[in-house]
Amino acid sequence: MREPVVSNAPTGTSTGKPRPQVTLTNPEAPLTLEGSAVLHQMFAVDWAAWRNLGTLEQREIVGQAASRLESAEHAGQTGAYAVLGHKADLLVLHFRRSFDELLAAQRLFQPCRLHDYLKPVGSFLSVVELSLYDSSVQVYRDLERRGIQPGSPEWSQAIVETLERQRQAMSPRLWSSIPESRYLCFYPMNRKRGEADNWYRLPLEERRRLMHEHGQSGRKYASKVKQIITSSIGLDDWEWGVDLFADDPLLFKQLIYEMRFDEASARYAEFGPFYVGVRIRAHELEDYFLGSHKTEPGSFPSS
Repeated sequence: MREPVVSNAPTGTSTGKPRPQVTLTNPEAPLTLEGSAVLHQMFAVDWAAWRNLGTLEQREIVGQAASRLESAEHAGQTGAYAVLGHKADLLVLHFRRSFDELLAAQRLFQPCRLHDYLKPVGSFLSVVELSLYDSSVQVYRDLERRGIQPGSPEWSQAIVETLERQRQAMSPRLWSSIPESRYLCFYPMNRKRGEADNWYRLPLEERRRLMHEHGQSGRKYASKVKQIITSSIGLDDWEWGVDLFADDPLLFKQLIYEMRFDEASARYAEFGPFYVGVRIRAHELEDYFLGSHKTEPGSFPSS
């Protein structure tokens, strides 16, 4: 089996150090572009211990945490969400330019006293990914027609050039900020590798067809739901993560329900736990932790 060829061609990041670029040599694997490093952190709040504190102390603790959150969310790189249900109380989402920066983001609340009342109950590490099915089929066909062998210098150069063209065109999608939408729906997923239905044994052009059909279903919601797909293959326990952002949570149900009938989902997808959260801005942390009996957007009921 051929080893992937590593190129140091620039990737368009702003970290000052280009990521090594891996040139795939398997013509059954679609080319991909990678962008922001992404971390989902899920926390449970120790409400019993929290309620033992006086109101003034609670406000001081929340104020310290809110200051750190505000600086991170100002750049569109971190968002906090109050989770509905009992899988977690808080979900904190981070987008960063590198995994080193993501490690620092992971410790956002650690210097704060609030961290003493937060228990990690889950996490998900991934990277923003765009799969290039159409470009892959076209470039692989062209290379085969020209008699260029996978893994050869000519092959690697053609792949690098294709990726660089696509990377420049798709930079805004690779390095997007966290959307401003009020609601988040996050879930991990796999592609099936069963004896009967195995996504990875399908020909590339068949997977391309299925993903095109799947994408057509999602595009009908594009003006109302923002979707960001991340890859976690080799990084976490699932293969992909899906983040949906909208101002109406019922859109999550409608979109996902409709897409379940696509063959790519009905036959070849496995889904993990779903997390639905309401965005908490830094200035809203006090309402969340100290309790507010208001129910309009921007305030939270008492715990």
